[in-house]
Amino acid sequence: MTTQDKAPTQDQVQRFLFDQTAVRGELVHLQSTFQEVLDRHDYPQAVETQLGQLLAAAALLTATVKLEGTLSLEVRGKGPVTLMMAECNTGRQGGDQLRAIARYEGEPQAEGLQALMGEGQLVITLDPAQGKRYQGIVALDSDRLSNCLESYFANSEQLPTHIWLEADQQQAAGLLIQQLPDDHNNQDPDAWNRITQLAATVKAEELLELPAEELLHRLYHEETLRLFPAHPLAFGCTCSRERTGEALASLGEEQLQEILEEEGKVETQCHFCNTRYTFGKEDLSEIFGQPGAKNLPDGHQLH
Repeated sequence: MTTQDKAPTQDQVQRFLFDQTAVRGELVHLQSTFQEVLDRHDYPQAVETQLGQLLAAAALLTATVKLEGTLSLEVRGKGPVTLMMAECNTGRQGGDQLRAIARYEGEPQAEGLQALMGEGQLVITLDPAQGKRYQGIVALDSDRLSNCLESYFANSEQLPTHIWLEADQQQAAGLLIQQLPDDHNNQDPDAWNRITQLAATVKAEELLELPAEELLHRLYHEETLRLFPAHPLAFGCTCSRERTGEALASLGEEQLQEILEEEGKVETQCHFCNTRYTFGKEDLSEIFGQPGAKNLPDGHQLH
């Protein structure tokens, strides 16, 4: 195995290729990003595990489809957990930014995606910076998120794909192996079966704890593999005072004035990062002062 990047980082996604084959892969590891999500919400352990896997999956898919824009994974169900959502935004300073949230009732204890969500669906949304928005829908017909995502690639992308996802209370990780359309450069027709069989031997603790280079050497020390430089990942929320003001404007001036008279202010909170935004009388006057007004006091603040 040859490598172009040996510097380990805590939060990263890393691509690798098998030479002279039509097989590629991605590895993701999240620690501080996942902890940022958990620090903002007090989730039950069963929810944390599934949300960590969803967060890792969002990073994997964003890297795999090479999206420039926003990718979101949204799981909706009728069980104890009604919503889980993870989002990855590319092109941010310091690497791609991730955020996630879950909504639930009571104290869900069930293990597995389907057991927590009940009847439901997984919605995959690709929103490129340029181009048309795309959305794919997959039924929750498995207790494992990885199986649902594999069905998406098989049915929507027609690309054989295997995914392994793991999470505990400290970190989340994922491995993706994908078969590319065959071409004249593929000199190893048996590679796909061999590589996926080896990947299936990966243990949860290895995926969560081993650095990318060490893990891939453990799995593929007899293969010719190229490991590309790691791409950094971090927690980041796209909320801002400006966007919040635009959302409030959609409620209408009359409704906001009623809230202002009753409460003395209009206050809202981002569901992802818990940042609070407060608007007074002068702020609302500026929102509705002129058609399409978007410049709010205190500028544009990202959290």
